[in-house]
Amino acid sequence: MSRAQKTCPHTTLQSEPSAYAKEAGYSWSSPDRRLAATTKSGRNPLAIKEQPAGVLEKLSEDVADKLSGAFPGPLVLPRDELALDPKDPPQSFRSWLNEGLRKNRKLNERRKTLYVATAPEIASGMSSIKTWLQPTVRKDGETETTQALDSPPAQDIIDYTEAFYHGLPVKAFPQRLQFMPWTESKKSSGLSKATNYVGLRAGNNCTRIRVRECPDGVFKRQLNLNDILDAAIEMLPGDAYCIILLVDHDMYEDEEDDFCCGRAYGANRVCVVSTARYNPSLDSHAEIDFAHMWPASHCKSYVDNICAAEGPQLDSSRDEQIRTTSGPLRAAVEAVGRLQEQPTLEDQRGLWFSRLARTVVHELGHCLGLAHCVYYACVMQSTSCMAEDVRQPPYLCPVCLSKISHAIACELEGRDEAGKEEYVKERYASIADFCDSWKHVGLFAGYGAWLRARLEQLE
Repeated sequence: MSRAQKTCPHTTLQSEPSAYAKEAGYSWSSPDRRLAATTKSGRNPLAIKEQPAGVLEKLSEDVADKLSGAFPGPLVLPRDELALDPKDPPQSFRSWLNEGLRKNRKLNERRKTLYVATAPEIASGMSSIKTWLQPTVRKDGETETTQALDSPPAQDIIDYTEAFYHGLPVKAFPQRLQFMPWTESKKSSGLSKATNYVGLRAGNNCTRIRVRECPDGVFKRQLNLNDILDAAIEMLPGDAYCIILLVDHDMYEDEEDDFCCGRAYGANRVCVVSTARYNPSLDSHAEIDFAHMWPASHCKSYVDNICAAEGPQLDSSRDEQIRTTSGPLRAAVEAVGRLQEQPTLEDQRGLWFSRLARTVVHELGHCLGLAHCVYYACVMQSTSCMAEDVRQPPYLCPVCLSKISHAIACELEGRDEAGKEEYVKERYASIADFCDSWKHVGLFAGYGAWLRARLEQLE
């Protein structure tokens, strides 16, 4: 029996934002607005001239109900990013299409490759920087020993990214990056005594990277991601659409951060992701509920229990409809429920990789002009913590999918709207094939089942 089945049967699935969402000030877009957000015109595709009053609303609600089995709303649980920032402005397909920066950064035959740079090597004589990779977890005042795991191989990230952004070539960055010693003169440094530096070398260039102590003590030191992104700008190849740097060390963005897992400078077409906090050895520290990672994060009992601690009144009026709804989300939950427990190091490595893969495609999405998504549960949602990160799905919602499929199928490949629809099916099939090779890992087992069920809906 699987671990998830032992703890919770996930009988009812949550397709709408939680009861807490309203208390947090989040207002979910209406079905009419969500449908309109997927079109070039910004108008609901079901709207026709001289339509009787109320007909469009009813048609939109019917379509929304059918989509809910694949694309539920964002959960918006206490301390989730949308609960902390409920007024984050939406980005529709139309607003993305007309974004001024897109005019100079559309995909084209000369510039369409996505590059993945492997985590930097550590130069000889810098053995101390290797100790920064080992997490330290304290419980009840005692230091716990964490499992020794190797971070996910870059080739696995390349293979997943190539399936996710089907139609775009994904290559390993040809130069090997290396962390080097860096000496900063006292006169030029206006930083605190707790800050020092390492150099990040790429070819003949070496960039200064600020280093600080880790505020929460999970790692000894952290690297400044803004400095790393500055280095990425300098190394962007001529045929690259964008580049992502993988870093095994923990990172921070500014002095107020405890840590930051990833960031993109979309306009510069560069992004960086740290593998450090996705290590399953840190799950207990991050208060991750293994049984309710996606897709089981949409278990209504789980959602209600979290919200109950904050006191909002729960609405059970839709329980029966949600309970009996079949579709991709239910298929995903059932696929994960059939998995056995994960006692081996190999399974833990797969779990680590699945988390990293989701963040990599998220940050690359920003390079393609996508903002954080507020329409649905979506891989392009923003996150406030690791517990929220693992609750979010690996797929693009209808709004974000309309942007990516247009960029690749229409702008790059020259397809029409019918061709765009075919591209979506081809892309789903490509990702499903990848997931089949990783079906022993929960996220990929669930995503593969979700994709197959979604393809059946589209036939």
